[in-house]
Amino acid sequence: MATRVLWGSLSLLRVVWCLLPQTGYVHPDEFFQSPEVMAEDILGMEAARPWEFGPSSSCRTVVFPLLTSGSAFWLLRLWEQLGPWPGPVSGYMLLVGPRLLLTALSFALDGTVYHLAPLWGAERWTALALLAGSYVTLVFYTRTFSNTIEGLLFAWLLVLVSPRVAGSPTPKRPASGPWWHSWLLGGVVAAGFFNRPTFLAFALVPLFLWGIGGAPNPGFRSLAREALALLPGAALTAAGFVAVDSWYFSSPSSASALVLTPANFLRYNLDPQNLARHGTHVRLTHLAVNGFLLFGPLHAQALQATWQQLQAGPWAFAQTGFLRALGAQNLLSSPRSYLLLLYFTPLALLSAFSHQEARFLIPLLVPLVLLCSRRTQPVPWKGTLVLFNALGALFFGCLHQGGLVPGLGHLEQVVHAPVLPGINTHYTLLFTHTYMPPRHLLRLPGLGSPVEVVDMAGTEDGILCQALINFAGQPACQAAGGPWLCRLFVVTPGTTRPAMEKCGFPLKNEMLVFPHLTMEDPPALSSLLSGAWRDHLSLHIVELREKADAVTEQPLPTIQP
Repeated sequence: MATRVLWGSLSLLRVVWCLLPQTGYVHPDEFFQSPEVMAEDILGMEAARPWEFGPSSSCRTVVFPLLTSGSAFWLLRLWEQLGPWPGPVSGYMLLVGPRLLLTALSFALDGTVYHLAPLWGAERWTALALLAGSYVTLVFYTRTFSNTIEGLLFAWLLVLVSPRVAGSPTPKRPASGPWWHSWLLGGVVAAGFFNRPTFLAFALVPLFLWGIGGAPNPGFRSLAREALALLPGAALTAAGFVAVDSWYFSSPSSASALVLTPANFLRYNLDPQNLARHGTHVRLTHLAVNGFLLFGPLHAQALQATWQQLQAGPWAFAQTGFLRALGAQNLLSSPRSYLLLLYFTPLALLSAFSHQEARFLIPLLVPLVLLCSRRTQPVPWKGTLVLFNALGALFFGCLHQGGLVPGLGHLEQVVHAPVLPGINTHYTLLFTHTYMPPRHLLRLPGLGSPVEVVDMAGTEDGILCQALINFAGQPACQAAGGPWLCRLFVVTPGTTRPAMEKCGFPLKNEMLVFPHLTMEDPPALSSLLSGAWRDHLSLHIVELREKADAVTEQPLPTIQP
């Protein structure tokens, strides 16, 4: 009973925290792979469209952004036009709308664990409590990442294959399912592949076990027969994705052609030079770092279970042969062994790539909680697990780049409330040493916006000062014809604020958004122990005055992304 109450409380926390909302900014992809693009397409707002969604590159399918953020924005547009309180939607609604839809979809994970736990020998409510209490569920599965969709599809794939793999205690062939079961399974695999081609790394073991689980004498011939049964559903789903992507990325000025986004994705990511632009990591990063970063003690428990399994019988494959060993009721036919394969095989395959981010592993949460909630043993390290997830939720859900989204909410109010009625105002919003600001949260019109958003990224001090000199001259105001009121804002973390002070511009206003922690420019320990610790853990929104002395405007050097 206690675990049921715990799961219910954590589920309520998941929804309430989404609505508050969460202020942490995990990674730019949570905005720029879905809501930023759809806000421009559905609502006509100004947005910074990423290169992956350009007609010439088209590395990302548009189907899932349309189904998630696109659906949320379409409903918001109807609310704006037909709702009981008509009027423009707020930045809060633009932020929470897509997240709330993903939060609702995240409960499919709970349904998956509820259904699979008895099949895999796990204690149902313990597994549900582990799932709901994980900060991965609270933070990552409530955000618009393509990895979130990948995790949901992987969970549904496990639901489809588990009755044959885990629910057959005898080696005889289980009863064949309806014809549409294989079609649905093939459709899920194809959808996962179009969402992220890395989905095949997660699908490999479930499909393999499903194939040999349906054959009394497992072999390559039986595997080929089962694979052919997946083709109709996979082909129909792939055709649907190709049709939608080709329509979306087609240009009215050129002849339409088939767009294969997974092919473009693979072509880009298989080039080591392209991966190096996003960061390279040692091959053991997923195993030695990211697994602990996401799952903490649960990852350690999985490593311990693997070591025990290897000690129990490392020669099992050599004695019986690979395929027959997996198909027979021997050492590697236990649910525990299968769950270890489901967890570590995708991890090992993803480790073959040099670019390894922790969020790539979030689909592994479902098999991991099933593995760590065995009926025969209690969950170890409960206190450590609670502390780990509390700290993870605090860091990624509140602290990490945590001032940027609330800061955009403040700037949204500033730019939509002119200082003097009847006088046009031009705004320059310059972001430095922050993650990319999602412009759709400012609710700017797509054309003729009086707001200029400049992302300086982690630029050097000299380039920042030259940019401020150029923007302080306000050429946009001079070209537009007066009278215009021009306002210049700089958004920077407290740790890099001294660089702005060196430029010598007088301050007009300043606002601090707490908390904000940037790991690219972290605060020194001495500053955290000083009386100004709050300034260093805040995002500073500074309005500058024009310098009294005239300075010649100079072109800025190109800033590398």
